Amino acid sequence: MLENHIESKTALFADGVHTELRAQENRRRWLTMVQGNIAANGRDETAGVSARVYKNGVYGFSSMAENSGDAAEAVLKAATENALFMDRHINKGKGMFPALGKGTVSTSQTLLDPEQKRYIEFAKEVDAYIEKTYPKLASRYVVVNVDSMEKRIYTSDGYNGHVLLPRSYVNILLSAETPEGVPVELAEPLGGKGNFDDNFTDPALLYPQIDAMYQQLMDKREGVYAQAGYKTVVLGGILPGMLAHEAVGHTVEADLVLGGSVAGPSLHKRVGSDLVNLVDFAHTAFGKETPLPIYLDDEGTPAEDAVLIKDGFLTGYMNNRETAEHFGMNPLGNARAYSFSDEPLIRMRNTAVLPGKDKLEDMIASVDDGYYLVKTNNGQADTTGEFMFGVQLGYEIKNGKLGKAILDTTITGVAFEMLKTVDMVSDEVVWASAGMCGKKQPMPVGMGGPALRCKMMIGGR
Repeated sequence: MLENHIESKTALFADGVHTELRAQENRRRWLTMVQGNIAANGRDETAGVSARVYKNGVYGFSSMAENSGDAAEAVLKAATENALFMDRHINKGKGMFPALGKGTVSTSQTLLDPEQKRYIEFAKEVDAYIEKTYPKLASRYVVVNVDSMEKRIYTSDGYNGHVLLPRSYVNILLSAETPEGVPVELAEPLGGKGNFDDNFTDPALLYPQIDAMYQQLMDKREGVYAQAGYKTVVLGGILPGMLAHEAVGHTVEADLVLGGSVAGPSLHKRVGSDLVNLVDFAHTAFGKETPLPIYLDDEGTPAEDAVLIKDGFLTGYMNNRETAEHFGMNPLGNARAYSFSDEPLIRMRNTAVLPGKDKLEDMIASVDDGYYLVKTNNGQADTTGEFMFGVQLGYEIKNGKLGKAILDTTITGVAFEMLKTVDMVSDEVVWASAGMCGKKQPMPVGMGGPALRCKMMIGGR
């Protein structure tokens, strides 16, 4: 647990400036097993304190790799001096942020940190099951990833808090060869928020998911290449979540809007069909806690949902306190820093397309000639909304029925145009939270969505 050495130092906050004081510890545990052999095995922690001070439109920032009262005093002094120096020379004259109010936010979860032996024994059991059950695989990987971010946050004008975000995953990667000798593979992260022993009590509980994954790999082993062109597709699995994050979410981060993203001139305009709704959820969605719940950001703003697209119209951006004032919007808790030495940036939390009323089976049945795309292995987009995602699992749809699996391919499009073709939305949401968003700093994020029927370009051989 991150000891609290900084609360008493709030008495040193200077008058006439906005101050944020943060102590933070990040932990990582990892293990990679290849063909039953340990290829990587490690643990690390980074901890320290930082202070950020705002005055009249400029910031001063300082950090130190030590969680102590002396370190807190030192970074407060340096950050305040930096802000006052910048204000004298730049003289933006913007004044203080609108008041947020005061309060305290705290998450009740306890951090549990088992010995590395626990991960090794678990991975060995999973690997032994795969080796025994599926001996004809070309290769198998079992990868354990466990990480956490714990923060103590104190602000001069905002909420204080103690927040903890642990997550744990067992990633499975299986590969085989087609009859022609072409390698094919599938990867699947299993787990989610919480400590390792919260998510993984018995290796046998993972076996049904591994069995299903193996069957999908065998489907892919007998797969065909997709026919390239502009096709009707049903985006299932996590693909709508990837779209929500990469192709839409980044364009509506307010710092990127100020940098010229497509969302700037699109505010209050149609960017999707009437069926498209998109929200960056803070901590609760559809009556349940989100995959990576955020209750307080690093500027002391209590986290609330940011509605981004409503009934096909772009309605808002994700902001920090500074951009919220610039755009006349409310800050909703999107300012997050990965490490104690990082300044908070505008980041997504749990970005998802909202569900509709259609059943997935009806969506598939409605397609005469197209594809059902299920799993992605990568994705990228730029601030124009143009995207390209890799598809590692998909199936043909012929006359309303699923056909053969397809080999690896890509899908491309421009988000605000593709979303206008959405004409069916399923009633079930799929979430993912195993990855890191790489905007200047890595950051754990959640993404999700229902299946979408739409039109887009798909690659061929």
